[in-house]
Amino acid sequence: MPLLVYILGLTVFSLSTSEFMVAGMMPSLAHALGEPVARIGYLISLYALGMVIGGPLVTLGMLKLRIPNKQGLLCLLGLYAIAQSAAASADSYALMAVARLLTGVAGAACFGVSLAICAESVSPPVRGRAAAVVIGGLMLASVLGMPLTTLIDQQLGWRASFWLVVVLALLCMVLVALLVPRSKPSVVTSLGRELGAFRKRELWAAYATSALVISAIFAAFSYFTAILTTVSGFPASSIPWLLGVYGIANVVGNGVVGRYADRYTIPILAGGMVLLSIALALFAVFAHQRSASLVLLVVIGLVGMSMNPAIIARVMRIAHPGPLVNTVHTSVINIGLSAGAWIGGLGIAAGHGLLSPLWVGVALAILGLLSLLPYLGQEPGGANAAFTARAD
Repeated sequence: MPLLVYILGLTVFSLSTSEFMVAGMMPSLAHALGEPVARIGYLISLYALGMVIGGPLVTLGMLKLRIPNKQGLLCLLGLYAIAQSAAASADSYALMAVARLLTGVAGAACFGVSLAICAESVSPPVRGRAAAVVIGGLMLASVLGMPLTTLIDQQLGWRASFWLVVVLALLCMVLVALLVPRSKPSVVTSLGRELGAFRKRELWAAYATSALVISAIFAAFSYFTAILTTVSGFPASSIPWLLGVYGIANVVGNGVVGRYADRYTIPILAGGMVLLSIALALFAVFAHQRSASLVLLVVIGLVGMSMNPAIIARVMRIAHPGPLVNTVHTSVINIGLSAGAWIGGLGIAAGHGLLSPLWVGVALAILGLLSLLPYLGQEPGGANAAFTARAD
């Protein structure tokens, strides 16, 4: 695998660490900014809003100006570093909110351009495997990045955690400038070509499956802490290591799936959703047993987020994997994340108990499986692979 693929993985790790870390330092930020914890939680939502809406708009602008991917990524990382510096220096909630919105905008576009550079740097048969390395940065952010920034917050203060991400973004800029080659004229994607991909029904079907996969996972994951402490009976002090085990399972599953995502994309997605729905249902039934809860937590970690390389490989096969296609995919994933967490909480709000998000996750996983039925049994590439080969 080319070195630049790992550099892109480091880039995604840096940006994802910034996205997640507010959740680990809410008390510090609430005290520093003089705001209730609920208002600090909105900073996470503002980042997500920037990713969902701003990312595609910025990418459209880059395509209209025909900015090559490398130069675009450097500019976006520069914007990210500036916005993150503003957040690190913020002494008011308003400034922090604007900074988080801007980092979300730059982050989504960086994510899309990074995947586009990844796709143009390797041959089509190994794009899923390369994407798994890049997406591995997202997994490591939850396992390593978030705990590290939380520890830094506790020892050195929250500003130090924000400045760490600034340093990482600048480091990524230097590495991208030195090691990522300039895009060849033949692969500089035009706006018309990118927009043309959105006329493909199969692309929207793939986006829908991606949203359902992520919704199923986060409908349950968003309430794991409450379920593990209140229902399973784990002490609150054990939650960090339980979530750490879950994160490690994500990383392991991501690595395994990444090796086979290109050859067995649809079977991996179908099998993953079957296993995810079974694991979530068993978790709901046996949540009162600690040992069973721990085992099922690991299983969900192995088969849930690890489907990411397959959903990305599917989109890259259907349409030319340019920055807009990937950025919109990132937005769809974030919509699925937010929708899953919201839908998962509806059952609790309706009085059906803490286990209802697990059953919501089961239902969403089954819907995701149903969305794949028209495509089961198709060849891994088919006509779309031919299209991609011609495009490259």
